[in-house]
Amino acid sequence: MPADIKEADWKVLRRAHPLALERFCERVLAEVAHVSGDRARSYHDRYLQIYKIMEQRERELAQLFDNPRRSQGLRMLAHIRAEGLLTDEEFSRLSPETRDAIGILLGAG
Repeated sequence: MPADIKEADWKVLRRAHPLALERFCERVLAEVAHVSGDRARSYHDRYLQIYKIMEQRERELAQLFDNPRRSQGLRMLAHIRAEGLLTDEEFSRLSPETRDAIGILLGAG
């Protein structure tokens, strides 16, 4: 399995990257809104839970999206796909080789 992905697949990743990031942030904000609106818990409990969520999600965001490089493109695509942040339509734009490699990385191949 080559370390670098094909140029065409790199372009797909570069277009999908900001969309996947938006989906991730939308998911996190929905999680925070759910905790924030839980009136069964005290404000302090909600604050602490939101703080924990944000710490965890910040680590996840960094792992998924920081420093996109072509040499890490396959790994990044696999992680984004595993998190459900790459749509089937976006995934279908990738070359068959890259889709197969992602399947192998995710244990589906």
